[in-house]
Amino acid sequence: MKVPFVDLGMQYRAVRKEALQGIDRVCKRSNFILGDEVRRFEQEFSAYCRMRYAVGLNSGSDALLLSLLDLNIGKNDEVIVPAFTFIATALAVSHSGARPVFADIDDKTYNIDPAAIKKVISKRTRAIIPVHLFGQTADMNQILKIADKYGLKVIEDCAQAHGAVYKPRKKRAGSMGEAGCFSFYPTKNLGAFGDGGMIVINSKKAYRRLRILRDTGRSSHYMHTVKGYNSRLDTLQAVALRLKLRHLDKWNKMRQANARIYTSLFKAHPDIIYPYEAAYSSHVYHIYALQVKNRSRVFEHLKKKGIGAMVHYPVPLHLQKAYKDLGYMRGDFPIAERIARRIISLPMHPFLKRSQIEYVAGEVLRVSG
Repeated sequence: MKVPFVDLGMQYRAVRKEALQGIDRVCKRSNFILGDEVRRFEQEFSAYCRMRYAVGLNSGSDALLLSLLDLNIGKNDEVIVPAFTFIATALAVSHSGARPVFADIDDKTYNIDPAAIKKVISKRTRAIIPVHLFGQTADMNQILKIADKYGLKVIEDCAQAHGAVYKPRKKRAGSMGEAGCFSFYPTKNLGAFGDGGMIVINSKKAYRRLRILRDTGRSSHYMHTVKGYNSRLDTLQAVALRLKLRHLDKWNKMRQANARIYTSLFKAHPDIIYPYEAAYSSHVYHIYALQVKNRSRVFEHLKKKGIGAMVHYPVPLHLQKAYKDLGYMRGDFPIAERIARRIISLPMHPFLKRSQIEYVAGEVLRVSG
């Protein structure tokens, strides 16, 4: 049996008819850049996140970068990010001119550890970027308390947590910090037909600035008030995202149901650590990641059996060659390093069949221990 890591074809078939109609509409109007569909999607997504404004961009990476620039964060500033996440979070800090400062993670949720944040705050620290990793939020109450105490900004990286809810505040991911940043890369819980991103904010002033920043810094067609960027969400991508947004909550529930099946099959195995669901957050399972002792053996076995497993992320950020200049050493963030050695991600998407889940779990159990 072949079980792909994701199945975007099945997702496409669920929206195909309406998507083709929407694409045809855009093509007839020829409003491919910042067309009406972009504006409507911004309104719908900001409402979904329970925020006042949204700005559509070309990627989640640019959402992080422009959020930092809007807050005037740059040279001589420091921004705290988790040591265990995709490198885009740290790269946004670097491209702003600021210095990323890494902090270790919680060994259960894999999200940034609030206690670790406190240890790395300095006089130059300006902001914290918690990443809501794999589909559940970081502990935002603790992070926001730290930010308030030290006068820091909080930018939420929500690239893997579309629709997740932080229960103590009854707030969706992206609605608790200064800005919420989303990626719409095709494999995300809410994915486009290509690249795309979004910032959600409550400040009207920030909203106006970000709209100018994303569109080459112009306030009118040939009047440029700042040195901006070409970072606009394509109208065709907005068509796909509007359609998929209507299905997001249902698809997240399907992911959660699939995760429960996986977990029921792994619960009794002493050498497998299945995903932990924090009491403070819902989990929308962008990734279903296990910890296993013999990852290489498990990974190769699954590959031979036609199972599309992946490893997120085998090298923590502080040990990446790209960040050698920061001077971090092996052992600086022991939890991130341990998780990076043990973690393996199994196929996860809304359209997995129970038989596929049982097959995947059975093959993991066959070689674990």
